[in-house]
Amino acid sequence: MSRTDPALPDLTGTTVLVTGASGGIGAGIASRFAAAGAAVVLHHGRNHDAAEALAERLRAVGAEALVLGADLTVETACHELVEQAAAWHGQLDVLVNNAGIQPVLPLEQMTADQWRQMMDANVTSALSCTQAAARIMAAGASITHIASIEGSQPAAGHAHYSASKAALIMFARSAALEYGPRGIRVNTVSPGLIHTAGIEQAWPSGVARWHAAAPLHRLGRPEDVGDACVFLASPMASWITGQDLVVDGGVGARPTW
Repeated sequence: MSRTDPALPDLTGTTVLVTGASGGIGAGIASRFAAAGAAVVLHHGRNHDAAEALAERLRAVGAEALVLGADLTVETACHELVEQAAAWHGQLDVLVNNAGIQPVLPLEQMTADQWRQMMDANVTSALSCTQAAARIMAAGASITHIASIEGSQPAAGHAHYSASKAALIMFARSAALEYGPRGIRVNTVSPGLIHTAGIEQAWPSGVARWHAAAPLHRLGRPEDVGDACVFLASPMASWITGQDLVVDGGVGARPTW
């Protein structure tokens, strides 16, 4: 298909794999790539119905969408996912490592197993998918990890989560060094607080604090993260690699003292 949003770079003819695309930020990322004209592979871990519903919405507006399931905590499953995504159109041009978890747990209650579960879901999965993708990608390809502003500004109860996002940022920089000579770019996008259905009722105090702190006075939208990913995957970012693009409405500019 051709792009349906002329404000986006034209990614017609490219194939994009978005992990964790069954809802939230992942769905926003996939939708923006589809609007840019890309053929989009929607990965899900367990929620096939949500991924298929998104695929149907994208197909209804003329996009190409393929749904694939995989347990990304299993290395061989990551490799098979990437191979299946590339086989769809004979190439894989973009990988967005978005899949992850975000449990809240006080540090004093955290077990080593819970720490490892976080790292497996958020970091090791990105490692396996990145290695598999880079083996088959051609020059000009792009890999983006979805990190978080918590990679540099942690929140209470998120010691394992914040550490995992900091690891993703440094992993991207390291991968950019090694894959750069092959023409493969690797970056991260670090979102701030992104709107989800019911967040105002579930966490009214947090939403109010965010609105007060953000210079743009709103929560982010999944599509805001998607636009950043589309930009990094496009020729407009052909000289950008090893960077962390913060998408937080300006919260990081707010003094904390």
